[in-house]
Amino acid sequence: MFEKFTVIPAIDLKGGQVVRLLHGDMNRSTVYGADPAKTARRFEEAGAELIHIVDLDGAIAGAPRNTGAIAQIRAAVKCALDVSGGLRTIEAVRAAFASGADRVSIGSAALLNPGLVLDACREFPEKIFGSIDIRDGRLAVKGWVETSQLTVAEVAQRFRAAGVAAAIVTDIARDGAQAGVDAARMEEIAKAVRVPVIASGGVASLADIRALRMRFGAGVIGVVVGRALYEGNFSLSDALKVPIEE
Repeated sequence: MFEKFTVIPAIDLKGGQVVRLLHGDMNRSTVYGADPAKTARRFEEAGAELIHIVDLDGAIAGAPRNTGAIAQIRAAVKCALDVSGGLRTIEAVRAAFASGADRVSIGSAALLNPGLVLDACREFPEKIFGSIDIRDGRLAVKGWVETSQLTVAEVAQRFRAAGVAAAIVTDIARDGAQAGVDAARMEEIAKAVRVPVIASGGVASLADIRALRMRFGAGVIGVVVGRALYEGNFSLSDALKVPIEE
């Protein structure tokens, strides 16, 4: 599915607005716009082939809460959409695809409803991503407000057995902080879990994009970028053109 390293802009939704959280804390959010569709169009015009959409309210509630905003995004752009947040039943997954999602990311269900990941992968082959959100080496669930006892390896084994197309691995300690990525750690995870990895959390510069892109052959197939784009650290068009070497 990913024949080249892919830079994926993120749109996080809270109360219908475009926000970014700091360290995954819902009480530490920055609002970047009230029109998610406009944001999506801007990303598409800059060259985005895939946009990662997170329903933050849905992740906390355990069921989708920003379906209206997601529908507006779908109507505004033609590029592929990856939708996540609160998708903990097969009905919710089906509804996400019916509303226009091209990919769906499932995270908390790896712990709360393990059978869902398997069922979703069977019904929508090559269209399901697993979300591995890491806090202190463990899986964070329910919108990152709880930490399970599952390790990254254990979660990855479940995803690999189910047949996910890739795993979005988020370092919560770095997420939204623009602290830089740990590219070597992402490569290590990709090799260990034997699932293609999309890195997320901490991207601050084009150097971070380059460091991850250099690891494409090791299984790091893409990166999700959020706050760095919204803060203007660099443009999406520039990120899409980052060479492996200077």
